[in-house]
Amino acid sequence: MDYKELVETYNALDNTSKRLEKTNIISKLIKKTGKEDIIEVIYLLQGIVFPIWDERKIGMGSKLAAKALVSVVGVSNDKVVGLWRKEGDLGKVAEILITNKKQRTLHRQKLTVKKVFENIRNLALLEGKGTVDKKIRLISELLSSADPKEARFITKTLLDKLRIGIREGIIRDALAWTVYDVDYDEKENKIHFKNGSREEYNKVVAKIQHAYNLTNDFGVVAASLKEKGLKGLEYVSVTLGKPINPMLAIKADDIKEALSSVGKPALFDYKLDGFRLQIHKFNNKYVFFTRRLENITNQFKELIPILNKYVKGKNYILDTEAVGYDPKTGNYLPFQKVSQRIKRKYDIEKIAKELPVEITVFDVIYYNNKNYMNEKQENRRKLIEKIVKEKDKKIVLTKKLISSDIKKIEKFYDDALRKGHEGLIAKNLNKEYVSGRRVGGWVKLKPVMEPLQLVIIGADWGEGKRTTWLSSFILGCKKGNEFLEIGKVGTGIKEKGDELTFKKLTKILKPLIESEKGRHVMIKPKILVEVSYEEIQRSPTYGSGYALRFPRLNGLRNDLRLDDCDDMARIERLYKKQKK
Repeated sequence: MDYKELVETYNALDNTSKRLEKTNIISKLIKKTGKEDIIEVIYLLQGIVFPIWDERKIGMGSKLAAKALVSVVGVSNDKVVGLWRKEGDLGKVAEILITNKKQRTLHRQKLTVKKVFENIRNLALLEGKGTVDKKIRLISELLSSADPKEARFITKTLLDKLRIGIREGIIRDALAWTVYDVDYDEKENKIHFKNGSREEYNKVVAKIQHAYNLTNDFGVVAASLKEKGLKGLEYVSVTLGKPINPMLAIKADDIKEALSSVGKPALFDYKLDGFRLQIHKFNNKYVFFTRRLENITNQFKELIPILNKYVKGKNYILDTEAVGYDPKTGNYLPFQKVSQRIKRKYDIEKIAKELPVEITVFDVIYYNNKNYMNEKQENRRKLIEKIVKEKDKKIVLTKKLISSDIKKIEKFYDDALRKGHEGLIAKNLNKEYVSGRRVGGWVKLKPVMEPLQLVIIGADWGEGKRTTWLSSFILGCKKGNEFLEIGKVGTGIKEKGDELTFKKLTKILKPLIESEKGRHVMIKPKILVEVSYEEIQRSPTYGSGYALRFPRLNGLRNDLRLDDCDDMARIERLYKKQKK
């Protein structure tokens, strides 16, 4: 397939915000893509050249991309940087410069999807002496043959900034449209089922989602559909060494609601303040993945001898939580403290001694060549109790209670909170392991945190479509006459519509900008907002000493004065309250 066809799809996707229209555009592209190109097309639609869980990344910095652009178009670096500052998008800069390029490259070749894919993928595989020059040659080879639009999207892909509004659900639905008879009504922006029903269609979508949850690779799913249609998905299975989307819990307000959701009796275990760790063992090798599918095996190598000694089995996939603790006192530490180990690339052995973790096992997905996802929760729990030998501060099982007695559950809940844990997870004893959030079977019980009234004290200019908008907002809490940073928020704000949008918020904040440095601005404290969050955590990053976990902007508080901004005293009270 010519790369030009993919670029036409990018343009069409870039020019609409309608989810169904995007789905229709992608499904048409998939239908006309041959088996030989389907994986590359699916990856490039997502702006990637490796599965999302793969350690290998393109790793292309903006400066190196700009340098390659300079060598291709024959202009000064200052001109490229000047245009970049003006446009806020290096892809747009590439498009402008290629358009204005006076001399076209001799022997210019037509770009194919495979050629673009291979050159970009090879960037991640280069290492050793002369790597920078080799990378520039690979990029230049593409840009020299590219037309302006192709240059734009090649550059955006290189920089991991494709941003054409493609989310997981849109690709999943587009794949469903290729195997189910769906008719898209462009005028009404609706879909109709010619020879089927919504119920049957939803079953197709669920099958595709399930295949994706097992692989986290739409390329594999699309190739299976191309090969054998829906039958092909039957051959998609759990693969040791490749992460599975974890089963997630939805929130319940109280114990009665939890029991109503999962049934009686239920299995309750502690909800821990660590990070999700999916452990794969195969061929005497271990691979560790986070909930976000990051491979962190190298950062936690000290866990391998523990697993060898205390877990029986030639191969398995365990669902666990890694909880940090103080090696001097043995006290458990909050997630924020141990999370710094996840991104750490150097002094790994040193920090492993300073911030050790305890593996807490709570489920099993695969064991000794058998997929346990279809087994009942009760049976999976019994299995981990057989194969894991507990050792304090090395590897343990979650504390559990099987009950329908509200008083016993309340005591168990209080014990969990008193010990510094986040709360409880309630589980249906008969439920299989199902990837995803809203699948039923698990619910979480946590104390409800009160929203905060905070002031916006800074922001960053956006990129791509958001170039002219402020997009990432710094929140401040009050201490005396000053405002201290307590985190950033970017969720809860819309791109379009009658609700609070980036455009409206930018219009409000722009007159209050006091200084700018690059894309960052400092804003006069005046605009109060209400913010919800999951937890308050200790943080050395922000001036307040605290950070909000998963903050979300609920709206403006025009009814409040600046003096009504929450202060440090309230932040500290809420922090202590959640720990109790």
